[in-house]
Amino acid sequence: MRRLARLLLGAALVFAGVSHLTFARASFYAQVPPYLPLNVDFVVIASGIVEIALGLGLLVVARWRVPLGWLTAALFVAVFPGNVSQYLTHSDAFGLDSDRSRAIRLAFQPLLVVWALWSTGAWAAWRARRAADAGRPAAS
Repeated sequence: MRRLARLLLGAALVFAGVSHLTFARASFYAQVPPYLPLNVDFVVIASGIVEIALGLGLLVVARWRVPLGWLTAALFVAVFPGNVSQYLTHSDAFGLDSDRSRAIRLAFQPLLVVWALWSTGAWAAWRARRAADAGRPAAS
């Protein structure tokens, strides 16, 4: 089940990344916060490239799944301010044409973080490491 979830997440990231670079680029502009001191097109293209790289990694490089899980979760945290900005600026994109729909999207963002950590085993690896460290005597 985890493997399937990881592969689905990888495919979704590749699709989203490609859409950043092609047919949905203008829609992604709505998610770049106006206070960000970077060129909007650069942010959209760079984030698309990162999404493609992470997605391909999740699809192809199973042995790096744990660090890829942490990086993917970090990406979802990093783009959250853009989703908040879209809500606060009332920007329509991706069919999110009301404050209610944009707020619902915000509520689902933490689930993407959980999906990344669970499907890659990153959360389980962290918990196992913590448990192992708790069983060892403290270093002096």
